[in-house]
Parts: sequence; C-alpha cells; structure tokens
Amino acid sequence: MSRDDFWNDPAEQVQVLGEYKYLRQILEEYEALREKWQEVEEWRSILDPTEPEYLELEKEAKDLFAKVVDLDIKMLFREPEDKGNAIVTIHSGAGGVESQDWVAMLLRMYLRFCERKGFEVKVTDELEGEEAGLKHVTFIAQGEYAYGYLKSEHGVHRLIRISPFDANKRRHTTFALVDVIPEMGEEVEIEINPQDLKIETFRAGGHGGQHVNVTDSAVRIIHIPTGIVVQCQNERSQHQNKAVAMKILRARLYERYREEQKKKLQEIKGEHKEIAWGNQIRTYVFHPYNLVKDHRTGYETGDVNRVMDGEIDDFIEAFLKKERSL
Repeated sequence: MSRDDFWNDPAEQVQVLGEYKYLRQILEEYEALREKWQEVEEWRSILDPTEPEYLELEKEAKDLFAKVVDLDIKMLFREPEDKGNAIVTIHSGAGGVESQDWVAMLLRMYLRFCERKGFEVKVTDELEGEEAGLKHVTFIAQGEYAYGYLKSEHGVHRLIRISPFDANKRRHTTFALVDVIPEMGEEVEIEINPQDLKIETFRAGGHGGQHVNVTDSAVRIIHIPTGIVVQCQNERSQHQNKAVAMKILRARLYERYREEQKKKLQEIKGEHKEIAWGNQIRTYVFHPYNLVKDHRTGYETGDVNRVMDGEIDDFIEAFLKKERSL
C-alpha cells in the first residue's frame, strides 16, 4: 500500500484493502482475546476455588475458549465469497415422509447454528410434505462469514434411525441434499437479459388461518437459457418476492459462471451427486448407537443431540483445515 503506483490500479486497491481489513480484524480480535485471557488468569491466581466468583470466572474462561475456536476457524477463510451471506436450500431425497422430516430436522439444526453465530435468517421458500416435514426449503443466512461457515455443509446428509412414521418400529435410512451458494454483492456484475426470463406468479402456501395469502404474491422465475428455476413466497408483496428471487437467480448464475470458467464443480457447490446411498458427506446415526461422522474428514462425535442442536463448529473446522491442506 505504500508503493507510489498502488493507487493507480483500482482493481488492486479493492483486493489489497479487502485483505488488509480482513487481517487487521483478525489481529484486533486476537489481541482483545489475549488481553481478556490475561485478566482471567490474574483473577484465577487471586480467587479461591471455593468462592462463588470462581465459578463465574470458569464460565468466562469457557466463553473465551469458544471465541478462540471461532477465531481459529475465521483464520481458515480465504475466498472472497467467504465473508458474505449464504443461500441454503435443503432438498428431500430417497425416503418419502421420512426424508421430508429429515429436511425439517436439518433446517432446525442450521437455524440454531445461525442463532448462535448471530446470523439473521430469512426463509424465502418452503414446500411442506403431505404428512410431515418439508419437501424443500430455502433460506438466506445474513451475517459476516455466513458463507464461509456454511459452505462445508454442501452435500448429501444421511440419517439412520428408528422411524417415528413406521408402526413396526423398523430402522430407516434416508437422505437430504444441502445446497449452499454465496449471495453475490452488487459489485459482481451478472448480466441478465429480461427476454431470457419467464416469470410466473402463484398463491403462496401457508398453515391456514390469517397467514394464508389470498393474492398471487409468490414469484417463480425461470431462466430459459440455463433452465435454472428460483422462487420466493415468504415476503409481503409480489414486488419483494420478485426482488429476492432475482437475488437468488444472480447467485445461481454466478455459480454456474464459476463452474464453467474454472472447470471444476467443487469450486463453489461441490460435485453434484444423486441424493441417495453412497453419496453422503455425513452420516447421522440415532440407532442402534449414537454417532455423527463426516466422511470427507473422518471427524466424528457420539453426541448426536449436541450436533442436532446446531453445534457443528468442529465439523466445519475439520473441513476447512482439510480444504486448506489440499
């Protein structure tokens, strides 16, 4: 930045200043945590373990440790898209109503994770199953590094459990596909010819009562050249639904552009696979034992309830570290 010709290249300015801001933020977070930890250590040497204040100190140390782990994960982010929002879609796969219930369970897991990280979540589209669960759902996680955290979740997730929908209490295996792409900022130019779009409106679904839409406010957009279909139905007006649907379409077109330019599908989405046996990235076993195992990294834990409650940081860190080592 001190070079005489640095300010002559706007593109380099954006890249270098962005990297500087990222590294500066990491350094400031580290220094703040180190200062706080020194304070905790000083109090630890003064207080007696039997005093009530010591228990508060232990809780503070535990919270600090969680922040250190979070900072460790942030240091693994390197792609420009990592800092932005994430668009997540969960599709049911093989397994019928069991798979649709699995979609709802995964949605709850990610909502709890986003809540812990302070991300704002906006559900843009969902289709309920006939008996239970969801056939698919799309939400946008808005917050710093939302995509960086959630990109590791892209792929097929397998569930093994005793199905609550089976009267004979048999063990079932079912699947769901989690699709994660970055929401593109306004600085990324994606040309969309209006003549290439087929825009349809329909009545948004609901649970009944006052929440049922009585107008055709939901919007579905079909990009004819690529066949990409996006829709949004959870905003208050047709105009808002269309704006959100266009935002998702821009992200999907950018994703397609990246795939074509770099000739490797895993750059953003990972390899597209059938939502079925043998293609899972992670397996969640509820019966006959408790285990969650990520097949890409080998990381596993027996605390299924903790994972389903949104505590997936260890899986994310293991994925990012392996990605960096490739």
